[in-house]
Amino acid sequence: MKKWLLMSLMAVLVLALAACGGDKKEEASAPAADGDGGYTKEKPLVLKFSHVTSIDSVKGKAADAFAKLVDEKTEGKVKVEVYPSSQLYGDADELDALVSGNVHMIAPSVTKMVKIDPRWQYVDMPYLFENEEHVRKFFESDVAKTILESDQLAANDVKGLVFWGNGFKHFSNNKHPLVKPEDFKGLKFRAQAGKVLEEQFKALNAGSATISFGETYAALQQGTVDGQENTFNNFDTQKYQEVQKHFSVSEHGRLDYAIFVNKPFWDKIPADLLTAVEEALDEATTLALDLASEENEKSFENIKNSGIEVIELTTEQKEAIKAQLDPVYEEFGEVITEELINGIRDLK
Repeated sequence: MKKWLLMSLMAVLVLALAACGGDKKEEASAPAADGDGGYTKEKPLVLKFSHVTSIDSVKGKAADAFAKLVDEKTEGKVKVEVYPSSQLYGDADELDALVSGNVHMIAPSVTKMVKIDPRWQYVDMPYLFENEEHVRKFFESDVAKTILESDQLAANDVKGLVFWGNGFKHFSNNKHPLVKPEDFKGLKFRAQAGKVLEEQFKALNAGSATISFGETYAALQQGTVDGQENTFNNFDTQKYQEVQKHFSVSEHGRLDYAIFVNKPFWDKIPADLLTAVEEALDEATTLALDLASEENEKSFENIKNSGIEVIELTTEQKEAIKAQLDPVYEEFGEVITEELINGIRDLK
């Protein structure tokens, strides 16, 4: 009798444990990304967006527009916290912050991604893009997806989403007009970090110094460097016309941004909310591209009216500088890959 009672008690215990286990299994198998995930306006999903430019920059305006659109489209269930002007992280550490999940979204100059994939230096390859239309075709192409959705990014818990254009780069200096390749000889230019840019100035028989964006004005003012390269809008808003005498409209390279997110965080956003967030990003991207074009046009007019000498290079003059820069392709063609370079060229 005692034995039978003991066996009965054990059977009941087993059934109870099985029932509990069944509940846990059902809960674990429920998809985390279904619906809106139970988020509310009072308890929203928070997405931290860090960038390094001011709130009045093209990037800053587009980021704030994105935050507002997300709030509208998700009815407050997703809150985008925008941290501009390196409030959280600067150029040197924002990518590491994204990888670690300390922020969820960044919009760096694409060359910052060379830590993960050296192909991102494509933007510095001289005269790779012909005009803005060519650039837009690339942004929307399958060629662009090969680096936005690369295995290298995924292996670092990073996902590339879209491009936010900035503009073509142009040369300036305070010594003499830059028209011919030989005009660059002996001058020293401020440059972003990167081997491609070092080779670019070496090919022009010029020197270069890696100086942060925020310290460039002082470097030009103090004569640490003679010149720099930048977009119309960056040149204008940083007031480089106060410390430069000659500006050459060369369109020799690009300075563009891209939106990157922490992949584990992004993949866990509930389905309904993710759809709304992606719609908001598409709209903000259109705004960013249009704003960049408008602001660069305004800034070009400001530069021409500032009193410095502006030289609009002819096609022949650009071709001469381009020929001088052929060694850059010889040195970095394999690093950037022929597939990417030719893929971009074929989009003309």
